[in-house]
Amino acid sequence: MERLKKLELGSSVQYLKGVGPVRARKFKKLGVETVEDLLWFIPRRYEDRSKLSDLSSLEPGKIQAFLARVVSVEQRKARRKNLTICTALLTDGTSLIQAVWFNRVGLKSILKPGSRVAIYGKIEIRGGIKQVNNGEFEVVEEGEAPENVGLVVPIYPGTHGLVQKWIRRIIKETLCLLEGSVEDPIPGDILKKYGYPGFFQAIKEMHFPSSRENWLAARNRLAFQELFLLQLGLAIRKKSYVKGNRGHKLNTEGSLLNSFIDRILPFELTDAQKRVFSEIKEDIVKDIPMNRLLQGDVGSGKTVIAILFMLCAVDSGYQAAFMAPTEVLARQHFKKIDRWLAPLGVKVTLLTGSVPLAQKREIYDGLSKGRISVVVGTHALIQDNLSFKKLGAVVIDEQHRFGVLQRNILANKGEQPHVLVMTATPIPRTLTLSVYGDLSVSIIDELPPGRKNIITKSVGKDMELELMAFLREEIEKGGQVYWICPMIEENEDSSITSAEKRFSHLREFFKNKRVELLHGKKNYKEKEQIMKDFERGQIDILVSTTVIEVGIDVPNATVMVIEDPWMFGLSQLHQLRGRVGRGQKQGYCFLFGKTDDYDGRRKIAAMCSTNDGFKIAEADLAIRGPGEVCGTRQHGVTDFSVADLLRDRKILYSARKEAFSLVERDPWLDGFPKLREDLLRKLGDKLELVITA
Repeated sequence: MERLKKLELGSSVQYLKGVGPVRARKFKKLGVETVEDLLWFIPRRYEDRSKLSDLSSLEPGKIQAFLARVVSVEQRKARRKNLTICTALLTDGTSLIQAVWFNRVGLKSILKPGSRVAIYGKIEIRGGIKQVNNGEFEVVEEGEAPENVGLVVPIYPGTHGLVQKWIRRIIKETLCLLEGSVEDPIPGDILKKYGYPGFFQAIKEMHFPSSRENWLAARNRLAFQELFLLQLGLAIRKKSYVKGNRGHKLNTEGSLLNSFIDRILPFELTDAQKRVFSEIKEDIVKDIPMNRLLQGDVGSGKTVIAILFMLCAVDSGYQAAFMAPTEVLARQHFKKIDRWLAPLGVKVTLLTGSVPLAQKREIYDGLSKGRISVVVGTHALIQDNLSFKKLGAVVIDEQHRFGVLQRNILANKGEQPHVLVMTATPIPRTLTLSVYGDLSVSIIDELPPGRKNIITKSVGKDMELELMAFLREEIEKGGQVYWICPMIEENEDSSITSAEKRFSHLREFFKNKRVELLHGKKNYKEKEQIMKDFERGQIDILVSTTVIEVGIDVPNATVMVIEDPWMFGLSQLHQLRGRVGRGQKQGYCFLFGKTDDYDGRRKIAAMCSTNDGFKIAEADLAIRGPGEVCGTRQHGVTDFSVADLLRDRKILYSARKEAFSLVERDPWLDGFPKLREDLLRKLGDKLELVITA
């Protein structure tokens, strides 16, 4: 087999002694392909095997370690087909114990009488004698100490065919081969500032801890390195974006904007909205294109901010595009935007996949010739044959639902337009800094005056009649009800209630009320008609799936019932709850059904404890992890080996501070070639995806 002449971080693990192509393929399943991957193959836990017990002190039911000599070994075939049993009788001079292994052919030639053996396993009593089954063992030469027993031992993520003891040996040998040859990527002054150990020392300590204190210092240093490299990528992206792009200054005191605020807008902007719009205005009066993330809970008034921003573009002779993730949401936005801007003479149009071809051609022509000032649409806005005469402002709503490249395609249809991306799913600050760290961030942290917090309660299915009575009272008082189910039709899991089954039940129970069913399988015209009827108050109870998660704004809806709530994501539950209480009436959310599922109970508890979207987002992050919450799992952006965005907030902030400071001094890391090399190797082709998210 070919061997490595020189071991480098980028070398394939296949050529390490004892690995080969078969085990390399097994390593690949665990995400380990190179020597560097092997170094970062961090143990998932550690076992303290440091105490070696006398045989007489071993306690049945406990997992313990001991050192003994082999008295005799017997290997036999069991009656059961294909089962070989190897039994060794061991002694430490005072007591005896049996060690038994199943289907370990060849042990008899390894465990020879008189040899010393260190074993770690669960102690049992069988036939009046102590016994350990399938314990991890190693033969220990005279005068030597055990390598896998008698110390703190790393336990790695595993796959069939890679034994823990073998993984430990390969890593230990690799560390020995690399000793003194791995350059530290982090600048020395930064390591000194935070008292961090060197890279190689930290890696060794993570695999084979010498003490709790040393392990913790190593762990924090490696977490810093992961976060530092990501923040470097973000800092370089932001620096290059500012340097390489020249945008257009927009007029923030134009007649259309002032007329809209003075004559059209039916309410006073909240202080938070005023603050956010001021932040946007500061950006768009510069010739550097704005790249801003706007966060705000459901109903906080993000759409109004988007309209103000787009009017600045129209006032300046530019066009604006507003992209939403679904046709339902796009139509909702179009109705509101058109209703408010039409009196000002601003031409607004809707472009979605269902628009007839002839009408599409007309819209394409109007956009390319500048007759249309504002277009609201879905993915239809990023078609190749669509062009703008002068696109100056881009708004992306519910940005986490779009791929990064899709968002870039729309922005690239203009000459460096200003970009505002919005989300009603609050993102924890740690995630914002990690995934959207090259964007400026604005937060609307205030709801409109008079808006009440929604009362949220968990209700068991044994209280269905009481819940129905409450719904009847609300309907009699003029309120309307959403009833959300996790699935449309029945399936093999009969414990989960489908929308169709719930609809039939409610229609039977509320015979004199108007009950309707809405779900994604209905055609668009049906869905639109049902939503119109609900908005007009012609439906009392709307049974639905999550198709109404975003996009429907009915101030008269006061009750949200979510059946089998543990089936939904926490952010989904929060979005659904935000569909009620949008007027002056008190809103209610009932989480209908209990569960024994641990994460499900955590979701329900979080929903009942707070209406604060950012606290909900923190809880969601704790339950699902950063990649799932932010939609970055596909890019591996937040899949850290060591860093944890919940526990490592302080490390993240210091890593960000140091990374941005370094890029300010040395924008392309010319003075830090090793750091630049690590950055490219670590992020590679993810770099663009990460830092333009």
